[in-house]
Amino acid sequence: MKLPCQTIVWDVLPAIRAAIAEELVNIGVSQQETARLLDMAPSAISQYLSKKRGYRIEFEDDIKMTIRSVAEDLSKGEVENLPQRICGICTMLRETDSCCNSSCKNE
Repeated sequence: MKLPCQTIVWDVLPAIRAAIAEELVNIGVSQQETARLLDMAPSAISQYLSKKRGYRIEFEDDIKMTIRSVAEDLSKGEVENLPQRICGICTMLRETDSCCNSSCKNE
């Protein structure tokens, strides 16, 4: 039995971080700076961008827009509490009865 919390830790959070990293790079932030902004190792960012990590979830448009907003704010230095913003995305996912409450694809 896989608990919803396991899905969040193993699939959802990495997917959110990967999507934010991808958006940052798409708007012109370097991988090195993306790693710094997300407080991660550059190798983790590389794995996210090459789809070796954090690739199991495809987000709906409203979630994508929120992720894009977080990335844009990060690039401008306008995010005071990144964990809170990520938790907000996770809450949105849970409210839509998505992967957090059921099985993820590719399992």
